[in-house]
Amino acid sequence: MEELLDLKQLANDLINEYQTLYTGDEIELPVEFKNRVTQIDNNSILYQRYSAVVSTKGVQKGVLNIFLPNQWFYIASFFTRYYNELQKYKRISTEIFSAERLKGLKNSSLTATEENALEKRYGVRIKDLIKNFVTDYDWWGGGKTIDRGDFFVSPILCYAKLVNATQSYVADLCAFLAKNEDLVKLLLNSVKQYNNTSSSEFQNRIISNLPLQQIFYGAPGTGKSHTINEITEQQPKENVFRTTFHPDSDYSTFVGCYKPTMTAKPVRNVAGDVVRKDGKEVAEKSITYSFVPQSFTKAYLRAWQTTEPVYLVIEEINRGNCAQIFGDLFQLLDRKCDGFSEYPIKADNDLATYIAENLSASTRTDIPDSVRSGEELSLPANLYIWATMNTSDQSLFPIDSAFKRRWDWKYVPIDTKKERWSINADGASYDWSDFLEKINAKIESATSSEDKMLGFYFCKAENDVITAERFVNKVIFYLWNDVFKDYGFDDAVFNDKNNKKITFRMFYKADGKVDEAIVKEFLDNLGVNIKDNEEIIEIDDIDETNPAVANKNHLKNITFADGTVFSTNDMGPFDAYIEAIKKIGVDNVYSIADKLKYRRLNHPLISKEKYPEIENSTSYSYMQLGEYYFVKGSKTYTLVRMLEDIKNLLSIDMTINC
Repeated sequence: MEELLDLKQLANDLINEYQTLYTGDEIELPVEFKNRVTQIDNNSILYQRYSAVVSTKGVQKGVLNIFLPNQWFYIASFFTRYYNELQKYKRISTEIFSAERLKGLKNSSLTATEENALEKRYGVRIKDLIKNFVTDYDWWGGGKTIDRGDFFVSPILCYAKLVNATQSYVADLCAFLAKNEDLVKLLLNSVKQYNNTSSSEFQNRIISNLPLQQIFYGAPGTGKSHTINEITEQQPKENVFRTTFHPDSDYSTFVGCYKPTMTAKPVRNVAGDVVRKDGKEVAEKSITYSFVPQSFTKAYLRAWQTTEPVYLVIEEINRGNCAQIFGDLFQLLDRKCDGFSEYPIKADNDLATYIAENLSASTRTDIPDSVRSGEELSLPANLYIWATMNTSDQSLFPIDSAFKRRWDWKYVPIDTKKERWSINADGASYDWSDFLEKINAKIESATSSEDKMLGFYFCKAENDVITAERFVNKVIFYLWNDVFKDYGFDDAVFNDKNNKKITFRMFYKADGKVDEAIVKEFLDNLGVNIKDNEEIIEIDDIDETNPAVANKNHLKNITFADGTVFSTNDMGPFDAYIEAIKKIGVDNVYSIADKLKYRRLNHPLISKEKYPEIENSTSYSYMQLGEYYFVKGSKTYTLVRMLEDIKNLLSIDMTINC
């Protein structure tokens, strides 16, 4: 039997803690938190310095964003205990009372029979707590009835002193965090650290928990560089240095070397005086040699010139010969507990001279004399060297085990459901996420490895669409030449309709253009889902054997929180749909209607103009309401789905009963 806390007392304790510790200041989220939380309820999240953007994956066309200040995460973390306790109370309540009875108990009272049953089953204490919970909503800050899935929103927002209409997502964050106690501890500890340090010290403390040297590795397109950028983009630009390794990279392109440069020098006569013409000095160009620093030396010097974190980012580290590129710098990668190099090395004369010239003015007081003079090289504790490694690359230089041991390794997994992208081919729109899942299963089966699998960002979309041409040039080329070429095209998905193997050249017509029919045939063979096309749904009969679909085709009524009801007993489904939209506000609905995926003859269901295709159609027509035109003729199933999306996107408190 679950032990219950007194909700009233718990709320008072949490409110006191919240008001004592939380100042409302802008605080950066811990890097570990951002690394671990890449999705919230299956929606991808992008972090900025003091805010985040959650990209929803609803049924609407495209992606709708929720913009969150960092404060919301911290506020939510204070009330996760309250959320979890509310869920305990609800579990016990729903074991005893039906949903209808729970609705009726709000601001009411239990019967003697109900009280006796509760006491007999749970004892006096829990009986009294549950009695308060189901009848006295003021006792626990409730607003919405307990039977509802969002009943927890009101008390959390109330105790956090937030406005329901604009900040209700805090409660959703609270529900998410409540399942992850260690993430809550991260946030609460950050608040406590912030209260005890200056903002700059706090930021450096967050970063100091990260590995000084780490390699982000994974399949192509998983977002390895993006993961690094999420952290480095929060830093001053002068503290971030980038380079990319390739087969021709060497020590000189990584560290630097003497190079000839063209400079202008004044011309002097035999007496040594500067020659002038028309009052201006006469100059001549000449070649001089000077040390030209590369990415490592630039980052190294910057790190010794500041106490702020400095990043050296190496893209595609395994495409270069690391032993040749690092040379004796390899020894510097051994770091002591304080972050400094364990074993300094001697610098060659050219490099030493350049370093001495550039460190002489550094205000840091902890620079050893041998380092300031350039005689020795030693990595400071604020220099972070991070790299990416694509596990699928071929013909690359192996990284030996001694080199590997000096790095932390962070695997970036494949996430196929980041955004709602599609592949457009031969008039059909295929789901990119579903394609990735289907083709990756084939790749894993053929190669017995994840190395060749595709990450979500393997191929970039424009306006959420990957064209057939881009798909063939990027994806098909990779599959045919880098994956299955070595493992065979035995699977039936590589056969055309005549049961012959689809070769790479078949994806192109004689004029060099992509043959979209072949692309479509391959995607169909693979069983990739065609993105939900409302035109197809409208033409096809509703599958009455599917309860989820069949129910939505039989609308009963639409009920609003103020008691307004539009029933199909009094009017048709379309009229009820129109009345509901009028109640919500046509202007509000129109503002999002075009973003939704619902179309008839390629036109939105609500518009400010009439389209000839609709007017001339035998299946559809227009109904005018003020300056707006509504398409008539859609099945009730579509109207219900449209209302569901409007309800969710505009946060309308209404119930659609089917």
